Amino acid sequence: MPLDKQAKKLYEMKAQVLAAAAHPIRLAIIDFLRDSERCVCDISAHLAAGRSNVSRHLGVMLKAGVLDCRKDGLKMFYRLKTPCLVGFLNCVTEVLRKRIEQDKAALARL
Repeated sequence: MPLDKQAKKLYEMKAQVLAAAAHPIRLAIIDFLRDSERCVCDISAHLAAGRSNVSRHLGVMLKAGVLDCRKDGLKMFYRLKTPCLVGFLNCVTEVLRKRIEQDKAALARL
């Protein structure tokens, strides 16, 4: 049975969230925000990246609903709206760790 419109829309929205995280800078931002909110200046300094570049990535994640932000004076502060992504990324890290171990074992047999 083919997917209905609602199921298709849900898959599209899930893909949007995953795409919003699927960039090395965005993954680093998620990791940096895992424990607390941070201002864009702290995020930029941590990543050693320009504020405009970081702001563009933050905008992608805000649009997808991955982050929340608030303004305090002249500063913008960002926090994870979806902390469950941290657990998902930990799972991805474990998959990669196992793959690396398997590759090392295969090389050792050569």
